Amino acid sequence: MDNQQQNIEIQEEESHIDFQALFAALKRRKKLYWKVLPITFVLACIIMLSIPNYYTCEVQLAPELTTSRSSNSLSALASQFGLKMGSGAMGSEALYPTLYPDLVNSTDFKISLFNIPVHKKDSTRITSYYDYLMNDQKVPWWSAAMGAAMEGLVSLLPFETDNIAEDHIDPFQLTKDQTAIVKSLEKKVACDVDNKTLVITISVTDQDPLICATMADSVKARLQDFITDYRTKKARVDLEYNRKLYEEAKVRYDEAREKYATYADANQDLMYQSDRTKLLNLENDMQLKYNAYNSLAQQLMAAEAKVQEETPSFTTLQSATVPVKKSGPARSKIVLIVVFLAFLCTSAWILYKEDQLKPLLGLS
Repeated sequence: MDNQQQNIEIQEEESHIDFQALFAALKRRKKLYWKVLPITFVLACIIMLSIPNYYTCEVQLAPELTTSRSSNSLSALASQFGLKMGSGAMGSEALYPTLYPDLVNSTDFKISLFNIPVHKKDSTRITSYYDYLMNDQKVPWWSAAMGAAMEGLVSLLPFETDNIAEDHIDPFQLTKDQTAIVKSLEKKVACDVDNKTLVITISVTDQDPLICATMADSVKARLQDFITDYRTKKARVDLEYNRKLYEEAKVRYDEAREKYATYADANQDLMYQSDRTKLLNLENDMQLKYNAYNSLAQQLMAAEAKVQEETPSFTTLQSATVPVKKSGPARSKIVLIVVFLAFLCTSAWILYKEDQLKPLLGLS
């Protein structure tokens, strides 16, 4: 027992950290802190001040459920918002709210944002969103230097240049600049859908607060238009078909009515049986065309109601507003973190040079 107690005491002595020795080692080389920390602080400030400010605007939408439909159409109503109930589980719905982020992230949707007119908060010059991203984006000085160096290097090499005009946008064949803009939009425009509440959150990040809010509202409108076009596509096709049949039936009815009226006016005094028979035939033909015309008019009204029924409605939970405060970068926090890391690294270096790092880590 005595031997075991002595071994435990020896281990405790060996594991004991001599804080006085550590502080003494750090104090002996305190001048290194006065060199490293100010330089780190200045460099961190220079780097952080070179990063431009950015703002974030969020818009929230929610599908609006209507309670006026009967219980027999509950499955159809649920399918409108991506839910499947009963026999409606095998419906033809293909675009659920959970797919909206993929839709916003698609190349076609991003290209549709290129021609949106925008202008900065401190300027009245209106330009397209594509031109703004191409020419008016602030970048850190090192990125600008690297970009200029790469452009100079590329200009010296015998590379083939794009023959596609920049003002022509073809989603099938984008230019290098257009592809770069599309990739940059992956970080600027985001869409998220809550699986439980189906609340759609659209966020746009940009260096200008007014353009940030403008694009958030525009993305919301484009997304609503796309969803509406998708959901009402079949109903609108049926509506156009019924309208075409209605117009053709109306023309035939007007022609039959004109023939009947003309013949009746011309044969008022000639009341032969043949004239009466022909007049009766014209009247029957006019009546048949009127019945067809009246039936198609009712079908046209039903098709118009169907389009209205299939049109999805959204409730705006949060509208786009111009952000007052920037969302980043958090310069003061980042500078403090960098200085603190520099302090830790300097301390570790001093302890290593003073042979105090191994005892601190419990190494022999």
